[in-house]
Amino acid sequence: MYTNESMDKGDKVQNIIETIIILIAFIVVASVFAVTILSARSASTEKDKQAIRAGLEGVQSSMNVKGSIIAEGSGTAVSDAIFTLSLVAGGSPVNLSATAKEVVVGYKDQAQFENDVPWTIKWIVSKQATADDMLEEGELAEITVDLSGLGTALGANTAFNLEIKPPKGAVLNINRTTPAAIQPVMDLN
Repeated sequence: MYTNESMDKGDKVQNIIETIIILIAFIVVASVFAVTILSARSASTEKDKQAIRAGLEGVQSSMNVKGSIIAEGSGTAVSDAIFTLSLVAGGSPVNLSATAKEVVVGYKDQAQFENDVPWTIKWIVSKQATADDMLEEGELAEITVDLSGLGTALGANTAFNLEIKPPKGAVLNINRTTPAAIQPVMDLN
């Protein structure tokens, strides 16, 4: 025959075992959720890194202007804008081939917007080993933008913007204002 004391001990042991089983079940379920969340987070982190890299690639311009912007004038209008491009440190090479048309030059002022203005290239400093049209680190390319074909001629005291649009990276904006009198050669620094 069992006494009350022995039954109480049996009930206590059974309650402890049930409590331990419930705690183990909670720990197992929590572990499964933790592993699921951590694996989802690591996949999400990798996607975040890819998005950041793509965003930086789109924001950072791969080219910059070296020196002054020179304008050539004839009569009362600017006919050409000339500037020198270089690659930014660590930038990816940019194809400046006039035939490939990977880089587009846009023009805008208060009166008009032209998305594809004709331009030509002359290499100032080029690596002798590579005879390609890729603007690479250490190279300088002189770009001449033909502004003679604009719908409204670029005259005196006119603010304008040239947009150099490479296939990758940010648009390089060149904002200048023409002087009060059009000369054959003008420095638009």
